This record gives sequence, structure tokens and C-alpha cells, in this order.
Amino acid sequence: MKENQDAETSFGFRKVPAAEKAGLVRGVFDSVAGRYDVMNDLMSGGVHRIWKSTMLDRMASQPGERLIDVAGGTGDIARGFLKRADERRRAGIDEGAHAATRASICDINAEMLYAGIEADGADVDPRLSRVCGDGEKLPFADASADAYSIAFGIRNVTDIDAALREARRVLRPGGRFFCLEFSHPITETLQKMYDAYSFNVIPWLGEHVADDRDAYQYLVESIRKFPAQDAFAAQIKAAGFARVRFENFTGGVAALHMAARL
Repeated sequence: MKENQDAETSFGFRKVPAAEKAGLVRGVFDSVAGRYDVMNDLMSGGVHRIWKSTMLDRMASQPGERLIDVAGGTGDIARGFLKRADERRRAGIDEGAHAATRASICDINAEMLYAGIEADGADVDPRLSRVCGDGEKLPFADASADAYSIAFGIRNVTDIDAALREARRVLRPGGRFFCLEFSHPITETLQKMYDAYSFNVIPWLGEHVADDRDAYQYLVESIRKFPAQDAFAAQIKAAGFARVRFENFTGGVAALHMAARL
């Protein structure tokens, strides 16, 4: 028990008590929730939308399926999942699936969920639910989802291995796992360019657009602390997943890890 109480983890480049990280991360996203989507567009030049669209392609949502989208924030992945399932139904694919497609957004940060509700306005989809919950202790039943997704969120959890075990727990046998995250560029030249941009431009944007330089300094540092593609794939496999693979985006600036729960 004492060992767990004394455990430390990384918060960007700082070491902090493991018990404090969730609160620190919550503070970061409380601060930037209202400008989060705008900042994503500015930081990536809109490329994050292409990455997420490709992720949704790989997810191949089917009518009648249920998605649990962890660290889902304002809900762009969940809404995209529902939209693509609807497109399949309208195209006459899987006409026999009569059950409603559903998506649950789970985020530890209530302010991010509220920002998504405000963005939806009057266009609230009754098949979309939002739950304030911890990715390491998901408030969902065992084997209750066909697909699990987490986009740019897993590096913020305190215990990545615990989050991966929870992902497997909530998936049905045959369920699909998808994790989109910033990663490690595959060439030294690209890494140097990426570092120069990240450490100089992104905190500046955070200061002048989101009025919080420290939050975006943390985000840049947390990316550097995240495991490389092969190492993260090994963690997913160790959590009990099968058919683990990954796809690099933009030369490894981001990577999509995929797996199956057998």
C-alpha cells in the first residue's frame, strides 16, 4: 500500500505523485475546453481532421453497433461513428441490422463534455450519450461495446496499462480497439523539425489563442514522454489484445494502433 502511495508518474517532463496526475490533467483541460477544437485546427493546420477521418475509415462502423469513445471530449469521433453507420444503412449495406447504433462519450473532464454539448446546440443525437468517467475505471459493463476508441487521450491517463485492460474488459469478444495518438517521427530530420515546431510554436499559440501557455507546454512534453510505436503495441498486446498493429500518419507524427479482443 505504501508503495502505491509513493508512486510517481510523469506530468509532461515533471515527476509528480501518481495520485495527483488526474487532477493536474483535469486542470489543463478545464482551462482550454472552450478553445480546444480551434487550437487543434491551428496546431495541426487541420491535419488532425484527416487523421481522425482515416481512423473512422478503419473503424468501419456498422448499423446497430455500440461505441465507447474514451477521452472523447467534444465528441467528433463519436458523431463520426454514428454518421458513417447511417451512411452504410442508407447505402443498403447491412439492411438487416435494425437495432440503433449508439455511441457513448466518456471523459474525465466535465468541461470538455459541456463544450461538446454547446457545440451540438439543437442538433443533439439521442443515440449519443455523455458520461463523466475515468478511463482507468470505466463506468460500463463487461463486454458491452463493439468498438472502443481513444483519440489523443491515452497519454494523459495515469496508468496506461490499467486503461488498456479496461478497454479490453468493456469490449465484446470480437470487439475492435482503436487508439490514435501523437507518436514518434520515423526519421531524425522529421523529428528535429517536429521538435522545433512543437516547442516554439504550440506553446505560443496556447498563450495567444487559448490564454494558457502552460497547458500547451504540458501537451508538447506529454507527447515526448509517450512510448514509441513498437513499445506501445507491445503494451496493447500485454493487456490481452490480439492482432495488434499500427499505422503511421504524417511520417509518424501520429500513429493509429488497432487490435481485437478475442
